[in-house]
Amino acid sequence: MVKYRGGRVNEEVKKAVSNIIMNEIRDPRLTAMVSVTNVEVTKDLGYAKVYISVFGTEEQKKETLAILRNSAGFIRREVGHEVKLRTVPQMLFELDNSIEQGMHIDALLHKIKETSHDDSE
Repeated sequence: MVKYRGGRVNEEVKKAVSNIIMNEIRDPRLTAMVSVTNVEVTKDLGYAKVYISVFGTEEQKKETLAILRNSAGFIRREVGHEVKLRTVPQMLFELDNSIEQGMHIDALLHKIKETSHDDSE
């Protein structure tokens, strides 16, 4: 097997899942902005860990994650229609907090820069 096939499969599944979440899930409770940040498909195509970032309150994040986990079968079926794979992986949804962590670190660095700038005067 070619070594870059896994990366291609990850990207194709990521595009398909993102498209399905944005356009095909009709749950009215899904109000927060959701983006798929990464997908890791196992080599045997048995599982796909889908990392999502949710822009909203903590409660919206939990509710969105629950909605997506309940819709995993539907999403898997739709991915099977969009991506030609031998077997369609089971979807495991995980919350990705890396964007919030990055914003927090950026705010801390900005605060440090401000305090060091004030001290030098």
